[in-house]
Amino acid sequence: MKIVSATALAVLALACAGCASMASEDAAKAPQPAKPIDVAQFYTGRWYEIARTPMSITTNCVAGVTDYLAQADGVIIDRDSCRMESPRGREKVFAGPVTILNPGDNTKVRVTYKVFKIFDLPRTYWMLDHDDAYRWFIVSDPEFKSLSLFTRDPRPPPELVAQLTARVAGLGYPTSKLEYPSQFGPGQR
Repeated sequence: MKIVSATALAVLALACAGCASMASEDAAKAPQPAKPIDVAQFYTGRWYEIARTPMSITTNCVAGVTDYLAQADGVIIDRDSCRMESPRGREKVFAGPVTILNPGDNTKVRVTYKVFKIFDLPRTYWMLDHDDAYRWFIVSDPEFKSLSLFTRDPRPPPELVAQLTARVAGLGYPTSKLEYPSQFGPGQR
């Protein structure tokens, strides 16, 4: 009886391990970030959202930007905003402090947004890739469900947008999910 029980437990353990590995294999996972980030060059100033995965929170939003603002105490604030319907439409803003989750590489962060000035909404982001001159970057959540492309230029050349889209495809993200709602107005910086 002990032999049968031990065999049954071993089979059950293997089956459970197989189910767990299948679940983790089926779940999409973002690739590890390509290279470290210099905090002073990256987490400062304005970035323009050129493409993104659609989400209910960004429906009808155009001219999306992320501003990284350094406070006197050294805390970095992530201020995400977009305009409703048109580049001159009502501004929609979400902001919160940035916590770098992997100091040294500085590629994984958590932003704790304040919703209605009451609730904390933490979100984790991985900076998957960027160019050496900090002119563009690709960001995703760790599950690889949502992704955005940002540049320092509100109107990057179409060739750069095509290159970034190809880079996203090379990372394994289905580019058919992306939308390109930029629509930055003239002189908007």
